[in-house]
Amino acid sequence: MPPMTALAPPLPLAGLPLRFLLPMAAALLAGLAWLLLAPLLGGPAAVFIKGSGVALIALAALQLPASGARWLAAVMALGATGDMLLEVPGLFIAGAASFAAGHVVAMAFYVRHRRQASTSDRLMAAGLIAYGLAMPPLLSSASVPYGLAMVYAVLLCGMAASLWLSRFPRLAALGALGFVLSDTILVYRMGGGELLGPALDGAAVWFFYFGGQWMIALGVARGLLARAAHP
Repeated sequence: MPPMTALAPPLPLAGLPLRFLLPMAAALLAGLAWLLLAPLLGGPAAVFIKGSGVALIALAALQLPASGARWLAAVMALGATGDMLLEVPGLFIAGAASFAAGHVVAMAFYVRHRRQASTSDRLMAAGLIAYGLAMPPLLSSASVPYGLAMVYAVLLCGMAASLWLSRFPRLAALGALGFVLSDTILVYRMGGGELLGPALDGAAVWFFYFGGQWMIALGVARGLLARAAHP
């Protein structure tokens, strides 16, 4: 079977059903709302608005008339759960665990759609795994324990690597790299580092994370529909 990349239409939104595009558009609005309103929100409103963006992406995935859509929806639902848990005091570990579970589900899904990769693609995937091992000790203070952070980082980068080696359009893999960049900034901040200031750094974390999730969903959706049209 030809790669999904070759079968998918050249424009990212071409050929996607309206019932998928509408919740994806609503997800963009929800993601923008959190980006703009996060400093003003607190309590249940913050939990709801932060989780609604990726939850709407999960809803969009369920509208796809293609095998594998439920896998994508499960990955996004675990991400939305993680978003909400991170906003509840004392539930940071639970939120991180939800994201980690999402990465495991994603890897199991993407591996089912692996392609015959080139040497350069395999080197890219290996580099991502190596980066996952190096990220916490490189970006955190030596006095900060980073065992669990390393486990999470390896799962995150493993997700990105498996998507890079999959037959899904490259748009999805670029979204996964955005997710990695987001968590890189987050880990750097947690280790006491600062790039542009607390407000801008926090906005960058959300921008690359949410944009990455949205691109993953869009790319995977295109690939699944292409495969359904050319079994």
